[in-house]
Amino acid sequence: METIQQQLINAKKAQASISSLSDKGKQDLINSLAVLIKDQSAQIISENLKDLEKMPDTDPKKDRLLLNENRIADLVSSLKDVAALSDPTNIILSENTLDNGLFIQKKTVPLGVVGVIYESRPNVTIDVAALCIRSGNVCLLRGGQDAYHTNLYIVSLIQCVLETYGLDKNVVQQLPADRKYILDILQAEGYIDVIIPRGSNQLIEYVRKNALVPVIETGAGVCHTYIEGTAKLEEAAKIVVNAKVSRPSVCNALDTVVVDHVIVRPFLNILAPLLAEYNVEIFADEISFPILQGLNYPQLNEAKSEDFGREFLDFKCSVKVVEGIDEALSHISDFSSKHSEAILTEDHSKAERFLNQVDAAVVYLNASTRFTDGQVFGLGAEIGISTQKLHARGPFALEKLVTEKWVVRGKGQVR
Repeated sequence: METIQQQLINAKKAQASISSLSDKGKQDLINSLAVLIKDQSAQIISENLKDLEKMPDTDPKKDRLLLNENRIADLVSSLKDVAALSDPTNIILSENTLDNGLFIQKKTVPLGVVGVIYESRPNVTIDVAALCIRSGNVCLLRGGQDAYHTNLYIVSLIQCVLETYGLDKNVVQQLPADRKYILDILQAEGYIDVIIPRGSNQLIEYVRKNALVPVIETGAGVCHTYIEGTAKLEEAAKIVVNAKVSRPSVCNALDTVVVDHVIVRPFLNILAPLLAEYNVEIFADEISFPILQGLNYPQLNEAKSEDFGREFLDFKCSVKVVEGIDEALSHISDFSSKHSEAILTEDHSKAERFLNQVDAAVVYLNASTRFTDGQVFGLGAEIGISTQKLHARGPFALEKLVTEKWVVRGKGQVR
């Protein structure tokens, strides 16, 4: 506990350092970080390669771990976007003068020390650090062992920029990746103000059950796309393929195709060869299985109960056939993780019913679930996708890294 205890103490002390930086100073710092990340891209890729070499090519998380020139360029662009966003702190939410002359204001202030526990995605290191700096927060980053070398080097770059601007480098720290420290992080009352887990259902469940520090859940996605009976089948098939294969290892990728029984045969005739091109393994229910079997689908399994409500994070999906929108809504309600859900339809009333009734952070009409992303939604970057309802929901970014403070000014009043 000694090593992490000192890091927790250092984080608490660093709050004063980041709070002293002006809005312009925060913008300049993040833009300077963007320049440094771009300049050091070759070394970042080299450190990333050390991590990639430890992971087998068959592991679907390998894509999440990868940083190449294009992805680093996207991170640089995201940093510039974050710098350009408005400061979410010190915004006056309300003000009032009481009859006794007390002047009362409510304003936004940083959360304080934000702890983030995540797995194989080193881009999270940059996104979270930038968002926390921009909002005046300290951040403690606990990335997984898979990305150890990448994260270590990226954090060293961030700390270099912090010190260049005369700030305490402990505004951003990497906590040990060793799992034995996770419980210490989750129970660091008095040091960490909020914990944000980003990763698998197992990780989030563990955090939820063991944390003494307040938690904002993000990450796990079990995403459905319902192809209703009036959908344009060619267009629907393209949307499903995009949602499944464009980047299957991320949380907004499609997991279950929900198909109306009136169009299941013609739709699967179109969809099957498209998914087969990407070697997508299908877990089909009792209605869709014989249809796909008749189409000689190459990677076909009979679905078990556990194949619904399952986040595949791979070139795999399940298929469920339903008799109308009522059964579709019921199935999604039973198995959704409340992340992202879509309906493909030309029926306006059914579309509106789906959008209004489905309980998820993001709902889509005639579009891929792959768009659920803070940067895509214009938030610059994201901490993650929150699937809970308190404080933040959906793409969770800069504007939610604040809380409220009441400021009361008086002239000697007593009660």
